[in-house]
This record gives sequence, structure tokens and C-alpha cells, in this order.
Amino acid sequence: MHRFRINTLFLTAGLGLLSLSSCKTLYTKASDDHQGYTIGTEIAADSSIVALYAPYKKQMEDEMNRIIGYSDIHLTKTRDAESLMGNFFVDALLAIGQKLDPETALSFATKGGIRNDMRQGDITVGNVFEIMPFENKISILELTGQDLLNLADYVAETGGQPIGGLRVVITDKRPSEVRLNGKAIDPKAHYKLVTYDYIANGGDNLKALIAPIGRKDYDTKVREGLIDYITEQTKLGKHIDAKLDGRVKINQ
Repeated sequence: MHRFRINTLFLTAGLGLLSLSSCKTLYTKASDDHQGYTIGTEIAADSSIVALYAPYKKQMEDEMNRIIGYSDIHLTKTRDAESLMGNFFVDALLAIGQKLDPETALSFATKGGIRNDMRQGDITVGNVFEIMPFENKISILELTGQDLLNLADYVAETGGQPIGGLRVVITDKRPSEVRLNGKAIDPKAHYKLVTYDYIANGGDNLKALIAPIGRKDYDTKVREGLIDYITEQTKLGKHIDAKLDGRVKINQ
């Protein structure tokens, strides 16, 4: 079993203990007139509590600082039609989906769901938590080609979103060209798309995906998949990289 999954429970417990003690203060009641509580530093931290959480704090920090890969460039998260961080994220998501179901043809995320950049240099477990701090899990949807065209409408209306496998050209906030792996979309054909449960449930006002032909949810959390993906790339001697390749283009 992956070391990360073994430590998930311990990390959760450790974070909870740290949240109670990181400021090294205690709460003292100010009055009985319902005016709330005051926080002060005049009371020393309880040594018994410190002794309780210290071993977990050390283990948690060791895990969060564990290096799993290396990024050749700074992958920036922007609100543009296409971003380096967005392209890396959905390309990794597509690779994760294809391992779960080889028929997976494309991947989709939203700009708001990716929470941080990936800086050039060593990549740690903690970096991946910063990118995807949510408990979202992988979902694979079976969609009609018309669903994909509706998704392209959403991509165009919102000024571009991270998407893998699909090319969308936007003109006047409408998709003027939509191609999957270089081919036109057949409205009646079936395609499989990998995303995560928040989006599959209609999050971010995404109605195009809420009535799929089929849906399979997996226990794999997105960040667990990302950690595994980066780790596997490292074992293959590869660094993390991404390019702007025109997959989402806005005609001026």
C-alpha cells in the first residue's frame, strides 16, 4: 500500500491536534454577559498537550515534506483560457483516469478547483495538498457527444477551463471548433470523461455533466492520484513539465 494512504488517518489526527495548539494559547472566558471569549498569550501552553501532539507533529511534517518529484518550470495557475498548471492538472487527471478505465478519452476540471501553483524545483506531498486541498474523489462519466458539445459551450461561456484531450476554439463566447484527439465530435457517439465528484454532481454551475449515460465513482482522492502520478513519473526518470499548446483558444 502507498505510504501516503497508510498515513492519511494519522495526518488527519495530527492536523486536528495542531489546530488546537499551534498558537500556544488557551481560551479564557471574558464575562457572563454573552460577549464572547478573549484570547491571550499570558497562559503558558499545557506541557501534557504538547507532549501528546509532538510525535504526531514530527511524523506529519516528515510526510508533508517528503519529496516525490521535480518540476522543471514554475507551473502558474491563472484565469486565462489556458494555463500551465491547468494543463498539467488535467493531463495528470487523464492519465489517472486511463489507468482506472482505458476507454477514458478526455479529462475536465475547473479553474477554481485548482488552488495553487506548482513552483519550480522539488515537489513535496505538502505541495500537492496545496494544489488540491479538498476531499474530492475521481469520477468517470460516460457521455454522449452532445454532452461534450454542451460542455464546450460551458468552456466558451466561462472564458476557458482546464481540459485534456479536447481542443476548443472560442469565438464571441461560443465554441467555433471542437475536436477530440483531432476528430470532430459525433453527437450520438459515447465518450468517457474523467473528472471528480464535485464537478460530476453539478458543482460550479456545470449542468452539462449531471445526466450522464453512466457514472462510476472511485475511492481514489484526486490528490492521492496526483501523488501517485508524480511519484511514477519520478520512478521513470521524468520531471514534471507542461506547455501551453492551444487546446483552448479565444479568437480576438
